[in-house]
Amino acid sequence: MKRLFLSVLFVLSVTFRVPAQTAPDADELTKLLKDFLAGASRNDAAVHERFWADDLIYTASAGRRIGKADIMRELHEEKSPKSTDENTIYTAEDIRIQQYGDTAIVAFRLVGTTDKGGKKETKNYFNTGTFLKRNGKWQAVSWQATVIPEKKAEPKPSPK
Repeated sequence: MKRLFLSVLFVLSVTFRVPAQTAPDADELTKLLKDFLAGASRNDAAVHERFWADDLIYTASAGRRIGKADIMRELHEEKSPKSTDENTIYTAEDIRIQQYGDTAIVAFRLVGTTDKGGKKETKNYFNTGTFLKRNGKWQAVSWQATVIPEKKAEPKPSPK
């Protein structure tokens, strides 16, 4: 019984220590993310080329799974916006970074703000990316995007 207790205690102590690692490259990864989102807001192909690893697996919020080649092809196929009065700016909020050596998990809330002829529309997504540091450079190898449903207004109680 004593041996079982000590084994369980050891496993628990090891388990609870693993996630407590700090993210020494958090500043670099945060800058990479923010630079990427600024470039993505302009459909900058060079920014996408730098950000995504060649072996990327990307699961979009619509349930579609694609790779870097698909993203780059779609960027090059896209024409200029149909209307000059529509522009989407992407930003990141609530950024959380966990680093495990040359691997990092970056989770954040993506905010897409679209200006349609003076009217602003905002969409929010939870995004999680797995980054690997190869040859001294961080790149996303996996990405998951999930749309955050809009909150419905609570009905107001009727006066009595």
